[in-house]
Amino acid sequence: MFFEELTQKLSERLLLELPGATAHEPMRAIPIGSTIPRFEHKLPAKPGSVLILLYEEDGIVKFPLIKRPEYLGAHSGQISLPGGKAESGENPIETALREGEEEIGIDGSKVKVLGRLSDFFVIPSNFLVTPIVGTIEKPIFTPDKREVARILAADLFDLLREEAVLQKEIIAAGQYRMMAPHFEIDGEVVWGATAMMLNELRLVVRGLE
Repeated sequence: MFFEELTQKLSERLLLELPGATAHEPMRAIPIGSTIPRFEHKLPAKPGSVLILLYEEDGIVKFPLIKRPEYLGAHSGQISLPGGKAESGENPIETALREGEEEIGIDGSKVKVLGRLSDFFVIPSNFLVTPIVGTIEKPIFTPDKREVARILAADLFDLLREEAVLQKEIIAAGQYRMMAPHFEIDGEVVWGATAMMLNELRLVVRGLE
């Protein structure tokens, strides 16, 4: 399937009912051992967006992921999609494009938005995230030095393989043992919320005719 055909079919599919939790739950990390993380949020979830930005390079359909720097926080050192918290008055698409510009240096005006995946509640950080799917031609990525340690190039069709979903024990937030379904992308372990959202993309694309 050529890139233009793929993205056209994907844009049409994103208008229909999405798998949502059916795609998310198989990738949810499960606590093991006696120390179990507990999260209690007294405030409503904060709105945010992430950007799944498809592009073609040498006949391969790719999209960027970012590795967060090490810091004292819930997502230190993790792999994520470009994205973040919505600013006042923004809609999800505007948030995703702005964050893409800030974190990986793209020109948001050159992104063709195909649609969105299911909203996803990120429990540790109390965010309700909308994944926005778009395309761009010949992107040049420039990582924000404060927010991005590394930009990964993910191969969409590697993600589609039956054996793409792996399992391993990880240590979350430096203290919680978790059995984590994950993808291995560009030498990194992609688990948690990012893996759950990517699994929805995976199921949607695998279902295209």
